[in-house]
Amino acid sequence: MHKSVFRAQTYNHLLYLPKDYENQEKWPAIVYLHGVGGSGDYLEILKAHGLPALLDNQENFPFIVISPQCPEDEEWSFARLGELLDDTEREFKIDQDRVYLTGIGKGASSGWRLAAAQPWRFAALAPVCGSGNPHEVCNLRDIPVWIFHGARDRIHPVSEAQSLVLALKLCGGKVSYTIYPEADHDSWTAAYGDPQLYAWFLEQNRSSFTEPAFDPIAEDID
Repeated sequence: MHKSVFRAQTYNHLLYLPKDYENQEKWPAIVYLHGVGGSGDYLEILKAHGLPALLDNQENFPFIVISPQCPEDEEWSFARLGELLDDTEREFKIDQDRVYLTGIGKGASSGWRLAAAQPWRFAALAPVCGSGNPHEVCNLRDIPVWIFHGARDRIHPVSEAQSLVLALKLCGGKVSYTIYPEADHDSWTAAYGDPQLYAWFLEQNRSSFTEPAFDPIAEDID
């Protein structure tokens, strides 16, 4: 079930609840950050691409999905995203040890930075066709990461993803990497259409992490 949620202090967002939401005590959750084309003030546009495009046709998708919308001509705010997640976790039956972060394009790039700044929030990261800062990824060395990218991507060249894979490996990170040889920037159709991604999410649980959690520091994405 998809519904639109409007919040004055954080972000308007689409919220997907599983069909059997009331029959389970807690649910894993996915936070999805859209790309450039999803910005604005019309939430239905988020259903044009990426994960939200698939959800209305799913019968048994076993996640709560939070898809915030960034206003046009703004950048994502760490503080507002954190407040949105806090509010949603209080209001809905979310398992805080099983919150996963993903996004496409600009949303994937912002996801790298959000996860690096607030790694205690997430049990896994799955960026699709985005870029990141190799100097920040050591903050993610305890978080499983699965990167998806198109070999023919001309917006974010595949070399950007490869540099992040190398940086994570040098930090001792847990990183997997899927390249679609024939894909350009749209590698999200294949990534989100792969059932193995969601099975992998369900295998990740922060309660099994051995490293101590980071102290929360709220800051804005530049």
